[in-house]
Amino acid sequence: MWETGSRCSIIPFFSKHIKKSAKVADIGCGDGYGSFKLYSEGFHVTGVDLSSEMIRLAKNRETDSLKFIQASINEMPFQANEFDAILSINCLEWTEDPQVSLKCLHHILKPGGHLCIGILGPTAQPRKNSYPRLYGEQVICNTMMPWEFEQLAKENGWYSIDGFGIYKKGVIEQHIQHLSKELKQALTFMWVFLLQKKV
Repeated sequence: MWETGSRCSIIPFFSKHIKKSAKVADIGCGDGYGSFKLYSEGFHVTGVDLSSEMIRLAKNRETDSLKFIQASINEMPFQANEFDAILSINCLEWTEDPQVSLKCLHHILKPGGHLCIGILGPTAQPRKNSYPRLYGEQVICNTMMPWEFEQLAKENGWYSIDGFGIYKKGVIEQHIQHLSKELKQALTFMWVFLLQKKV
């Protein structure tokens, strides 16, 4: 995904906005490949994931400037204002209470720091995991849409700075270039936001 798939444009986007040598937390890092790509761009990275198996795999990539820890997004062992920037791709959708988790990200980020976050759009295959909610069942993947996340962020201490959509194969720029942002988001596999923590 990070080389030629749905995430290949995220690290270049992040690197365009965040200064090299910044202290970065990669929240929901999985096997650490995205964290490794950040490290390769010159960032000091700490990857965090809930899964012990993912962290076990990620630790094979560790260096002096690339570390991994197992923790919940809601119980991270970091100080307030510890990081210059945060990357979190497809993580908030899997939390029970996105507002609480977003506040935890806000807490560990320096004032004026940046959060690059990817939220699954309406066309994303993993959203099928939320279908049982229609039968009153608890589900792992919540149904927060990109435009809802953006409103949640603005109401909880963030400015929206930039963003872009990632679409399924078959969607080309000519199809979407004249659409409003809301309609673009409605067609996405994922929307990537760049937010700034209010000072």
